[in-house]
Amino acid sequence: MSYVDLIRDNRPAMSKSFAKLADFILDSHVQAALMTATEIAHQVDVDAATVVRFAQRLGYSGFPELQIEIKDRVLNELLMRSEAVVRPDSPMGVAEMVLGELGRALEQTRMLMDAGAVTELVEGIGEARRIIIVPESLGQAAAYNLMNLLEQGGFMVTIAQAAVNDLARAVSTATKDDLILAIDVSGDAPFIARALSEASAVGIATAAIVGAASHPSAQSARLVLAAPSQTSLGVTLVVVDALVNVLAESLRWHYKERFAGADKALEALFARIQSPS
Repeated sequence: MSYVDLIRDNRPAMSKSFAKLADFILDSHVQAALMTATEIAHQVDVDAATVVRFAQRLGYSGFPELQIEIKDRVLNELLMRSEAVVRPDSPMGVAEMVLGELGRALEQTRMLMDAGAVTELVEGIGEARRIIIVPESLGQAAAYNLMNLLEQGGFMVTIAQAAVNDLARAVSTATKDDLILAIDVSGDAPFIARALSEASAVGIATAAIVGAASHPSAQSARLVLAAPSQTSLGVTLVVVDALVNVLAESLRWHYKERFAGADKALEALFARIQSPS
């Protein structure tokens, strides 16, 4: 059984400190392969002895034995990547091609991102009485992630679906103190653009995070955060998700005082849920 399987089997019954170590090793195994036990302990805010006990809990004699297995995994991944360079028709070769395309798209987005639009959208959300997020189907996951973050900061936020009835209800109940924010990945939801136009016509603030500046919703919103146009819808989805994440982290930074109390409350709730009692 691999260390990954051992961690996943033992994870539900782990203490908070062990759980933090487990998550770090699962999520950052390359770093874990190169760090000492003391460095890992500092990274996750536990003591070095806890790292040793964690490895022993999994059945290893100590952290060095566990780290050998982690290093073996990293080495195997590097060898597979080298093989993929030689064999582009392999699964890893396809993965390398896809990830390369994503990397180029994200770098292009970073270079061309409208920093002024991000700032204005962050400030507009802070000034709004209520934020109404309107996602097309491909943008729903990003919309719910953004909604959860805004709720943690004490913002009043709702999600309206892209169906005609939901959009009409959202616009009719909105006021000039609200902000309607569309998340439009593909540009194939024409009712969203029309709803934004109707809202703008009566003085309601509108914004859109879109997969391309040519989308109808981008033409209808007052404030637009647009991804560079991509040839692949899958890549566009990732880039739009990245833009939503940029907005989320900018909100967390700009309104850090609002989120500070929420973070402490979540930590306390995490501890209570994890406690056996």
